[in-house]
Amino acid sequence: MKNSFLIAAPSSNSGKTIVTLGLIKALRDKGLKIQAFKCGPDYIDPMHHAQVAGCPSYNLDLWMSNEEHVNDVFHANMQNADVGVVEGVMGLFDGAKRDKGSSAEIAQVLDIPVILVVNAAATAYSVAPLLYGFKNFNAKLKVKGVIFNRVSGESHYHFLKEAAEDAGVVPLGYVPKDERLSLESRHLGLSLTNNKGMMEAVVASAELINRYVDMDQLLSISPTEIKTLPAKENVARSSSLKFAIARDEAFNFMYPANVDVLKQLGEVIHFSPLYDADIPDCDVIWFPGGYPELYAEQLAANTKMLNAIRLFERRGGKLIAECGGMMYLGRSVELKDGSVYQMLGLFDYETSLKNMKLKLGYRSLEIEGNVFMGHEFHYSAITKDCYEKDEAISKSARGNKVDMPVYRTNNCWSSYFHIYLGQKEKMQSFIQLLKLKTK
Repeated sequence: MKNSFLIAAPSSNSGKTIVTLGLIKALRDKGLKIQAFKCGPDYIDPMHHAQVAGCPSYNLDLWMSNEEHVNDVFHANMQNADVGVVEGVMGLFDGAKRDKGSSAEIAQVLDIPVILVVNAAATAYSVAPLLYGFKNFNAKLKVKGVIFNRVSGESHYHFLKEAAEDAGVVPLGYVPKDERLSLESRHLGLSLTNNKGMMEAVVASAELINRYVDMDQLLSISPTEIKTLPAKENVARSSSLKFAIARDEAFNFMYPANVDVLKQLGEVIHFSPLYDADIPDCDVIWFPGGYPELYAEQLAANTKMLNAIRLFERRGGKLIAECGGMMYLGRSVELKDGSVYQMLGLFDYETSLKNMKLKLGYRSLEIEGNVFMGHEFHYSAITKDCYEKDEAISKSARGNKVDMPVYRTNNCWSSYFHIYLGQKEKMQSFIQLLKLKTK
């Protein structure tokens, strides 16, 4: 029997990310192999999970995919793990529509227990009705335990422990207030640029969790039945296509499930638009999202790479660009200070961060009879548009039309759309849409 649990909270900003990272490290320090997961479409938390757990963290999303796929991703990646740690998103019951697609629904689909993280900084016994409500709101959900965060000391915890016991939720311990646990925030989430500071916070979190949280009790209330799957064999790729994926500090938002499917279809190679002088031999270049604005000067200065990509496109090579990658394929990027850097110019649109405004949400995209699921999350905006827009229909989670253009030429696909293609049939439809020839 293995273990798994979902870390959730009554609301955002309860501290579930730093507690999750601390738990991953504390469990790994015990010699256990940890497999991390993240509810929802977020890229940043899974990247931190992967740094701490030592293996990719997979997204579980019931809006971008279905129950069967979520179960497949979970059980396939739990085969060689001892403990599965799933980090929730927002509040436990917050979904795209009511609780649809929420952390609660994912815990229910996977049939795993929920461990709440409650910010107790300004409360004591009053958490009893809160916990009671979360435990009893949905009888099919297994809210098993609670870890209190930002606790002032043992006396404070005594009130919280009594509240949990009276609400019927196992008090697993607490994490005291500690300045070391503050994680720097950036405009797209937790910092990816201050890795040293992030790891120091994680080490501090694990240290406190080892001291104040009953890890044995946590494991005792979270046994999970994992489906036994046949060992993976070297299955022949379905084509000889070669996919080159940009991966460095500027481009790094790529769903691991997308990469897994690409590996089934062909060969996957990684390269760096920041540091490399040329592109690898390939049929398709994929530019994921990321932080090109932080490295705009360096990207613009790497003229050998820019020229190599332009030549690749002129010779018929295919390019896919998502969000940050989309910015790179345009004519230029304007930064907050007004400075402008020239990019690839494969499309004539220009993007800017001068008047930063967040645009986010789930998106469905209908194009040529296909429907693709994903999300939009960016602060930059298109300041000069171009004519290479496709006839695509973008909708929100509630079915309302939204302005999220897709730019297409014979060889290029470019959009703010972060596309989820973890289901093989979806990836095959997308590749077909690009009119790629399988050799």
